[in-house]
Amino acid sequence: MKKEKKQKDNKYDTSKKTRRTFIGGQALLEGVMMRGQKSVALAVRAPDGEIEVKTERLKPASKASKVPILRGIISFVSSLVVGMKSLLKSAEIAMPDDEAPSKASTTFSVILGVILALGLFVGLPWFCGWAIEKWAHFDSRSTMIIVKSAVEGGSRLVLFVAYLAIVRLMPDIKRTFMYHGAEHRTINCYERGLPLTVENVQSCSTKHNRCGTTFLFFVVIFAILFYALLNWLLSLPAQDWVRNPFFTLALRLCLLPVIAGVSYELLRGLAMMPDNKFTNAIRAPGLVLQKLTTALPDDGMAEVAIAAFNAVLELDADDNKSTIEFYERDFQTERKILKERLKDEPQNADWIYSALLDKPRGELGGVRIIKIGYVKTARGYAEKLEAGEPLDYVLGNTDFCGIKINVDKRVLIPRFETEVLAAEAVKLINAKGDGAKALDICTGSGCIAAYIAKNSGCEVVAADVSEQALEVAGVNLKGLGVKLVRSNMFDNIDEKFDVIVSNPPYVRTADIDGLAPQVTAQPRLALDGGADGLHFYRIIADNAPKFLNDGGAVIVEVGYDQADAVKKLFEPLGACDIIKDLDGVDRIVVCKTKHIGD
Repeated sequence: MKKEKKQKDNKYDTSKKTRRTFIGGQALLEGVMMRGQKSVALAVRAPDGEIEVKTERLKPASKASKVPILRGIISFVSSLVVGMKSLLKSAEIAMPDDEAPSKASTTFSVILGVILALGLFVGLPWFCGWAIEKWAHFDSRSTMIIVKSAVEGGSRLVLFVAYLAIVRLMPDIKRTFMYHGAEHRTINCYERGLPLTVENVQSCSTKHNRCGTTFLFFVVIFAILFYALLNWLLSLPAQDWVRNPFFTLALRLCLLPVIAGVSYELLRGLAMMPDNKFTNAIRAPGLVLQKLTTALPDDGMAEVAIAAFNAVLELDADDNKSTIEFYERDFQTERKILKERLKDEPQNADWIYSALLDKPRGELGGVRIIKIGYVKTARGYAEKLEAGEPLDYVLGNTDFCGIKINVDKRVLIPRFETEVLAAEAVKLINAKGDGAKALDICTGSGCIAAYIAKNSGCEVVAADVSEQALEVAGVNLKGLGVKLVRSNMFDNIDEKFDVIVSNPPYVRTADIDGLAPQVTAQPRLALDGGADGLHFYRIIADNAPKFLNDGGAVIVEVGYDQADAVKKLFEPLGACDIIKDLDGVDRIVVCKTKHIGD
């Protein structure tokens, strides 16, 4: 019962208006077109459930569009053209590729529909009047004119109402009429000064004073009056050719633009006039007929209408705002939405879009339009971040000393501290001179080995116990001449080196589970440094003498509180130094044998 009450249409009450707008609209296939003073927006529900929006700017109004009657004709023709284009565009989005008709067939159908409409609402009533004049017998000419005009006008009105009632029974047309109702409700909601929410829109009426149905009703009424006057004029003494059936039909067709212009002026005038018994009486028939051309929309249809209306409002208000095509989005809006979603670390939204668009973060402010594919990918990335996956894994790569390094859950994510280690290692290697050899033990992603290979002329061997890590390292080191070896520390190493560099696992076993989710999501093998975190440093200290050339050096990264302990382990090898990272933390331990530099 509650749902039925919500869907009940409200009584139309123009006294509730707090602001006026000349935005009008049209129902489309699974969508709504809204037309403002300077722009047009189409919103269509795509098969995947997304609301696709297309906007474009209208050409500036000509001087002729300000002339009464003539402006109505121009508006009528313009509405037909824009409406047909909008209908074609909506069909492209609303229907799957294998069901959507071609542009040519749709255009032909629309043209054929216009021709049939003219035949049904102009030609057939004319034929009825012509038949009355030709075959019926009347006592006087004036009686014949009255009867002929009454038959012609009455048949036109009956055909118009019957047509609307019949097509409403078709499921597809009924659904389009529901979108028509959503269009009216949205405009009414705005004019009442309410925020454009689905709940507010659904509380408004499906009827509106400026509806095209009311316009068509006025066209029918004025056609009855104009054609009755034409019948009288043609009955006056004149040449026989003036009363030729085809000439009289042609005259009716020529009068249609004038009738449309006059109907437009009446519709426009009534929309601007206050409510009173006179105006309400004139509006009433059109509002009643709208019961045939509108239906109660569902919430999803209201969302579509709101999207189209908001797009027009924004474009009309900002001459610098970019127009968008279907499957495009306003980038700054999507950027803001993603930041709000990732509110704990909003900068990640920028890093995501920077990676997707291949643009520096500082240039994102200049981006205006983005394809929906990027937006959907960004949403997927945000979902992974919310589940605790590290940003670098989500993006699939990270920056290390200006080098793009591929990373995933098979390897540890390189940290900024490790960049200091790599830079110091290169200094040691370059000081050794040509022919130097370096071993990167526990290479992981291969980031250190890659930096050494790119910034020195030495021979590099990269080793790791994890076959999966070596697969990632192989991608990052491709073409750099680095030799990859699967080895549990030094087990499969059979060469000597001038420099051994390593960022081994150094987190205490008991501390791992208490780390941030973004850290624990990384391979435990690359984190666990044993009970005191020094397990792998002992292995390096014990084996370095066997794998170092005379005058060689060992350089390792350590935990924030491990520098002194590691230095003590390495002191038997030679002179040891501690180097701070960029945050001033003791982070790097360097041990040089006493012959280095001789």
